Amino acid sequence: MKFIALARSVCAHHPSLREITGPLQVRCFQHDFVPRDPKTKPIKYKYPLYYDPYGPRPPPSEKIIELAERIAALPPEERSQIGSALGYKLKHPKLQPISTEGMDLGSQGGEAAAAKVEEKKEKTAFDVKLEKFDAAAKIKVIKEVRAFTNLGLKEAKDLVEKVPLCA
Repeated sequence: MKFIALARSVCAHHPSLREITGPLQVRCFQHDFVPRDPKTKPIKYKYPLYYDPYGPRPPPSEKIIELAERIAALPPEERSQIGSALGYKLKHPKLQPISTEGMDLGSQGGEAAAAKVEEKKEKTAFDVKLEKFDAAAKIKVIKEVRAFTNLGLKEAKDLVEKVPLCA
């Protein structure tokens, strides 16, 4: 801010300096930037209805169309057998199950997996009773109470002071 004020005051006293330096602003454009005419409309591109990564294909032959019609005319029970029959006829290898051992798949194992997780849970909440402590260790006790609980310093101190001291 101070630099801009200084530059303006220098330019005001020396009008010839403004002619040399030009206005105090910088415009950064890409080197190949060409401003477009504001009166022109945006270009509308025609996109295909669906994306085909292999590009345009020739239309199917008459044999393929006839085969597709025959398959569509089959009852649903026979249509469900086409995949396995074609796989056998074309000698495609059977797909092997993928091992998910060591992977965290969330709760896909069902209720049985959830029951196992519940069995393995360890107790994390405990009830602690402070009956008495040594007066010389009062500060240490306050620190430990704060470590085990989310109490502030004042609350932990009040809690520890309620406990009777060891004689």
